[in-house]
Amino acid sequence: MDYGTLCQAAIQIVKDTGVYIRTERQSFAANKVEEKGIHNFVSYVDKEAERRLVEGFKGLLPSSFFITEEDTVEAAQGEFTWIIDPLDGTTNFIHNLPPFAISVALQHHQETVLGIIYEVTGDECYYSWKGARAYLNGTIIQCSQTSRVHDSLIATGFPYYDYERMKSFLHSLEYFMRNSHGVRRLGSAATDLAYVACGRFEGFYEYGLSPWDVAAGAFLVTQAGGRVCDYRLGDDYIFGKEIIASNNGIFQEFSTLLADMYQGKHLLD
Repeated sequence: MDYGTLCQAAIQIVKDTGVYIRTERQSFAANKVEEKGIHNFVSYVDKEAERRLVEGFKGLLPSSFFITEEDTVEAAQGEFTWIIDPLDGTTNFIHNLPPFAISVALQHHQETVLGIIYEVTGDECYYSWKGARAYLNGTIIQCSQTSRVHDSLIATGFPYYDYERMKSFLHSLEYFMRNSHGVRRLGSAATDLAYVACGRFEGFYEYGLSPWDVAAGAFLVTQAGGRVCDYRLGDDYIFGKEIIASNNGIFQEFSTLLADMYQGKHLLD
């Protein structure tokens, strides 16, 4: 399989879908939004974008399977499986607030071999494939070289529904506000991970996520020289609903801090 050629073809499908999203945003009305759950929204734009992506990728790999956010196609895994978020950051999209992005990963026998994140508002396409470097609009990117959390800019996401770990989460916010260059919350996990890959953020963490939120971004981070794990320092970060991602320089410090905090340890006097 020529993953490089496949990636370039997939990028065109993603960008064409991005044009559709950008065009619809110009006339979008908030009364066209459905509420799937608390703080969890979907619109006809999400669904139509997903339909276009699925149709396009079926043309590239007719025998492939899909895991998608909006369930426009039956979820199944096979030899080749696309993991798709057609519009990551729907709440941002509803309010016409950047960023919002398309996130696409391709797995071969559960190994991610291709990842694309297209941040629609900035027309920034991040991508890589197995055996390649990571790119932003054709230029090679890599994670930052920062070696201390103290000198890092950290990103996170707010929990939408699982508040049982809120005490640990708020502790992590206070810790990084006091002991780093600051904390940012953009509202799009895919974009957060892309920003780690290109060095804008040193680290990102969040729980309560789904495979389509993180599959492409986690791949991009590793392809750009970073590292990824779950909150127990394991590798169940795609389907395990939690992720820690950072450059290589702060990874041990950053991941250990978060693992300790989410095990209930208080790290501030």
